[in-house]
Amino acid sequence: MTTSLGGGPATRALPAHRHPERPEPTGRRRQSTTSLLVKTVLLGLVVAIAIWAAFPLVENEAWAGLALLVATTAGLLYLYLTPRHIPAKYLVPGTLLLIVFQLFPVLLTASTAFTNFGDGHRGTKAEAVVAIQTASVTQVPGSTEYVLTVATTGDPATGPLVFLITDPATKAVSAGDADGLETLDAGAVTLNSAGRVTAADGYTLLTTGQASLRSQEVTALAVPTAGGAIRSSGLSRAYEGVAGRAYDEGCDCIRDTATGRSWTADEALGSFVASDGERLAQGWKVNVGFDNFTRVITDPTISGPFLRTLIWNFAFAVGSTGGTFVLGMFVAIALHSRRVRGRNLYRVVLVLPYAMPAFAMLLVWRDMFNTDFGLINSLFGLHVDWLGEPTAARIAVLLVQLWLGYPYMFLVTTGALQAIPAELSEASRIDGAGPWESFRMIVFPLLMVALTPLLISSFAFNFNNFNAIYLTTDGGPFPPDNPANGATDLLITYTYRLAFGGSGAQYGYAAAISIFIFLIVGIVSAISFRRTRKQEEVYS
Repeated sequence: MTTSLGGGPATRALPAHRHPERPEPTGRRRQSTTSLLVKTVLLGLVVAIAIWAAFPLVENEAWAGLALLVATTAGLLYLYLTPRHIPAKYLVPGTLLLIVFQLFPVLLTASTAFTNFGDGHRGTKAEAVVAIQTASVTQVPGSTEYVLTVATTGDPATGPLVFLITDPATKAVSAGDADGLETLDAGAVTLNSAGRVTAADGYTLLTTGQASLRSQEVTALAVPTAGGAIRSSGLSRAYEGVAGRAYDEGCDCIRDTATGRSWTADEALGSFVASDGERLAQGWKVNVGFDNFTRVITDPTISGPFLRTLIWNFAFAVGSTGGTFVLGMFVAIALHSRRVRGRNLYRVVLVLPYAMPAFAMLLVWRDMFNTDFGLINSLFGLHVDWLGEPTAARIAVLLVQLWLGYPYMFLVTTGALQAIPAELSEASRIDGAGPWESFRMIVFPLLMVALTPLLISSFAFNFNNFNAIYLTTDGGPFPPDNPANGATDLLITYTYRLAFGGSGAQYGYAAAISIFIFLIVGIVSAISFRRTRKQEEVYS
């Protein structure tokens, strides 16, 4: 409604129902304050982690990594401080975790598979030369002796060792580690009357007991010098010895100063090799192309055990998955009938193995299969060497997996059965189908549509079931001619033994086998999911 008074312009009256702006509810303000506080704390944590990670990157001059860290941190701050890009706020955390915990390890493993990285081939060529020379140091008549104090820059039990050596003639103190020797300021150290260091700024001195516990590390430490290296002679004395092997740049070789024997650098192998083929133990990391992959096929000492392990790996994964599924499905169908009394109690009892820690149960089963005092032999009056005979050991691990795995299949099958409409079974009975025909033509296909993805994941899990083998048989029994590959070894336990076994770590070769495992599981999963899609099209 408009009015005009005194010839003035018409004005529109305000609606009678309009009220002044209401204040924001207290609860909403409190929620906004809490959200802002949580966001501030989380972003502060991100910045703190970034600063913590930046120091080692700067120290190692990893400028590309530092630039990536700065860009990622800046991007996160911008994303969560701006009110825009709402979908990205939810996607970015999961994407970053996927990159850090999935993509990065896969790429690192793949890159390692194309190198000779392992014991004796961890560093650069220059580091290998220093290691060879310092390892050949021996004490000669007239060599300088020092007063030694063993120290560390970290924890006395685990920190890096440092030699604090005192020159008896000048009382000058130097600190030495595997990187070299550094003279300390006289005001930063305190000496006793014997010249032994009693205090040093920035260093923790080890007591005699602490140094004795790390005596092997003390003996192995060699501090490189211009004329050779400084090594310990006990825990209180050190000497500067002469290197028995020296690097000759002219021939790019290591030469034994006493015998004249030489080992020439082979850049393809990352080793110093003599004319008769002998290699020095210390080498350097190089790219070897597909050599680690071709070893699996071309080396008869590897291809035979690898093929046997692969066949058993498939048998174990299929047997474990199939056995647990069949038993779990049978029990689920038996307890699905309403005519079974106390079925809820039965279900609780049957799920108990799944509720117990698998780690502990595997150790219990290992003792139960003991030949002399195990429960299995004692209970059934048997004399089977369960863990010492290949066939018996394989049966044993399959039985353990059956006991541990069927409750899971029982649970998921029970849920799938309850999701199948009862009208379908009733309709089949009306059409004259018996229980077996009804199960085979209706229930089982519908179960497979629901359970096939779970069976695929169970197969992938059992294919790499490290604990089931390592804690039960440790891969054994082992043949006398091949202590690195046992009868119950899976590819994953075989890979672990190659990478961390006592015979020397072969990280590059182990990474190559990991790629094989990845491809095998990926191909099997892809084929299985394709078949699952066809089932869904038929029964949907």
